[in-house]
Amino acid sequence: MPTAREALLDAAFTALAVRPWSGVRMVDVAAAAGVSRQTLYNEFGTKDGLARALVRREADGFLAGVERALAGRPAERTAGRGTVRAAPAAARTAGPEDRLVAVAEFTVGAARVNPFVRALLTGCWGDRLPAPRPARTVPYTAVSPVPAQRRADAGSPGPAELIAAVRDRALAALGTGRTKEEAAEIAYRCELVLRLALSYVLAPTAPGGGFTRLLHRALAGAGPGGPGLSGPSPRAGGR
Repeated sequence: MPTAREALLDAAFTALAVRPWSGVRMVDVAAAAGVSRQTLYNEFGTKDGLARALVRREADGFLAGVERALAGRPAERTAGRGTVRAAPAAARTAGPEDRLVAVAEFTVGAARVNPFVRALLTGCWGDRLPAPRPARTVPYTAVSPVPAQRRADAGSPGPAELIAAVRDRALAALGTGRTKEEAAEIAYRCELVLRLALSYVLAPTAPGGGFTRLLHRALAGAGPGGPGLSGPSPRAGGR
C-alpha cells in the first residue's frame, strides 16, 4: 500500500501524461491520489515543492535501477510508471564489462519510457515537465518539516552530476579488491558506455539497431589497460 506521499507523486506523474505541468492542478492531484488538499500541502508545501519531489524521486529511481543492473538483477521498475529490464541474462552471469553494458542498456531504456530520466540525463526539460530550482534559490521558501521534502528541496542532480553518481556506483560495485589503476580503468569504461548511451538517448535508433554490439566493441578496445577487464588483481589482495 503506497503512502500518501507516494500516491500523490504517482498522481502527479500520471497527470503529466495528458497535460503539461502548467496545466496540472493541485486539487486534481489530491483527488486522484484520494487524499485531501491539506495532506498534499503538508507533504510538499507548494506546487514547486511537489515538482522538486517528483524530479528527486525519478532521479533516485533511475539510480536504483543502475544499482540493480550492476548487481545483475532485472529492474522492478524505473522511477515513475515505466518498466525496463535492467540486465539481460548474460549480465547476471558475467563480469564487469557485461555489467557496464547492462547499465548502458538500462539507461537508454529508462530514458525511452520515462521523460524525467531523459530530461535529467540531457538537461532538456521542454515545456511539459517542471524544471524546479532548489528551494534555497526561491525567495521566502520555508524549510519543510518533512525530511523527504527537505532532501527534494535541496535540488536534483544535473546531467554531469548524474553521470558521476552512476560512475561512483560502478566503482563501488565493481572496484572492490582492485588496484588504483584497475579502478581508474573501470571509471573510464563506465564513462565511455554512459557517453555512448547518451548519444542513443539523444538520437534513438530502431530496436535491434546494434547498440549492444557497439558497446562490446567499444569496451574491447577501450583504455590503456588492454582489451578487457577481468577479476580483481592478485596484487590488490594484500592492500
